[in-house]
Amino acid sequence: MHTLGRRVLVVAFDGWNDAGEAATAATDQLRGSRSYERVFSVDPELYFDYMYSRPHVETDADGRRALRWPEATIWRPQATARGTRLWILSGAEPARAWKSFAADLIDAALSEDVTGIVALGSMMSDVPHTRPITVFSSSENDELRSALSLERSTYEGPVGILSVITSAAEEAGIPTASLWASVPHYVAGHSPSPKATLALLDKLEEITGAKVARGSLPGEALAWEATIDAAAADDEEMTEYIRQLEQTRDTWDSPEASGEAIAQEFERYLRHRGDGGPGPGRGRPPRR
Repeated sequence: MHTLGRRVLVVAFDGWNDAGEAATAATDQLRGSRSYERVFSVDPELYFDYMYSRPHVETDADGRRALRWPEATIWRPQATARGTRLWILSGAEPARAWKSFAADLIDAALSEDVTGIVALGSMMSDVPHTRPITVFSSSENDELRSALSLERSTYEGPVGILSVITSAAEEAGIPTASLWASVPHYVAGHSPSPKATLALLDKLEEITGAKVARGSLPGEALAWEATIDAAAADDEEMTEYIRQLEQTRDTWDSPEASGEAIAQEFERYLRHRGDGGPGPGRGRPPRR
């Protein structure tokens, strides 16, 4: 039975694919939990528009100021261990030459003998913060769907760089899965969203078998939820809206509901995002 193997590349990009910073916070948590070394970075001159992804000036430990350019980098875990090891690909979504960008990264993944890829994303959705965060788990790989009980997306419309990379990976023979967390849209002012990050890491551990450290995320998720509870307590309209979302979610979770209900909500959201409105990450427009 086909699985993701023992050398899995976890992918997350900021911007359109990263509502509530949930996906990039997940890869940050992975990198912070153990030692990683940089093995490949794209040339930023080829792929980034500096009017859109500006370089940052920073001061190093010696007091010297230096420019940090937008990047997309693959990181290798330094320690060897039994079981599944997680590589990381993270960075900014490119502004141009997406095919070449994906090809460069997939070539680097192949040189690392990566056996599977998991793409992490997050989207704003009509869900309550008081219930477990929904993670839509899908794959275009027939054997992987069967082995891991994943869905198959039927969405048609604009996509982000995650879809381009997973498509290129499958063409290169690397099986891929995608995990998308649903972030309550009314908590946009309460970013980052650690509860969504925690849900992505839980699902990542489930489908890869890798041990994933959660760090302080459980406590941060509880504090995040309590903060929103306090804000809602002073707003009757918001309280009523959350109650309606809770009723809808409880219907999804009833014994009569199937995984199809969640899949349909995911597809509905993506179709809505294809109308040219803000994308699911930080209010930026979707790439067409």
